[in-house]
Amino acid sequence: MGTLDGRVAVVTGTSSGLGTQFAKALDGAGARVVLASRRYEEDLELAATLDDALAVRCDVRSAEDRAALVDAALSRHGHIDILVNNAGVAFSGPAEKEDLERVRSLIDTNLTAVFGLSQLIAPRMFDQGGGVIVNIASPSATTSLDRYGLAAYAASKGGVVALTRELAAQWGRRGVRVNAIAPHFFPTATSGYLQDPDLVAWLEARSPLGRTARIDEIDGPLLFLCSDASSFVTGHTLVVDGGWTVY
Repeated sequence: MGTLDGRVAVVTGTSSGLGTQFAKALDGAGARVVLASRRYEEDLELAATLDDALAVRCDVRSAEDRAALVDAALSRHGHIDILVNNAGVAFSGPAEKEDLERVRSLIDTNLTAVFGLSQLIAPRMFDQGGGVIVNIASPSATTSLDRYGLAAYAASKGGVVALTRELAAQWGRRGVRVNAIAPHFFPTATSGYLQDPDLVAWLEARSPLGRTARIDEIDGPLLFLCSDASSFVTGHTLVVDGGWTVY
């Protein structure tokens, strides 16, 4: 049920971090992956390591870039079966000091682009009889962290959770399942690869599992939601945090 043989997956934000890992996991499951990010050269290098991948330069904040991405995927493959809305940015600090122009850019990347790209691809999925959209949310959508101020980021990810639920409600009868993954701190550039002993100690102290995540531990949740293994799951946000938010 977890195989993705022959399916075409568009993944945004693939030049680093979880996006790179998502692309590798989907490729390993048999999907043909379309890589999309602003850092085209990094995507070309990643594509060379995958079985059948296409790299497309894309700033998801740009409506023109989003349209060009969809056109490139359809020109290459003729259909799109999976969309992973992963591209995102984050910054932390006191809410009263967050620059509103920077906040607008963050929301455009983390939320508006998710909606915009979903709007472009979903009708193609309707026409072909179905598809899967997976959005990347965050535990900060529902839980505040005592270590970081994440007002704009949390607001954007809260929007992703709500958007996921609403799109699932509207598009389910047209064959499109929409879910989200809310990963906690994984060893990526954004988290400093979990090299800060103080950060690791803080995470371990709050985790029921008593440890931080391995990068490959995101693969199973992604493949579950992208494959027929989750054929009766939609509108769900799957928190992948080692139980960190149970308290």
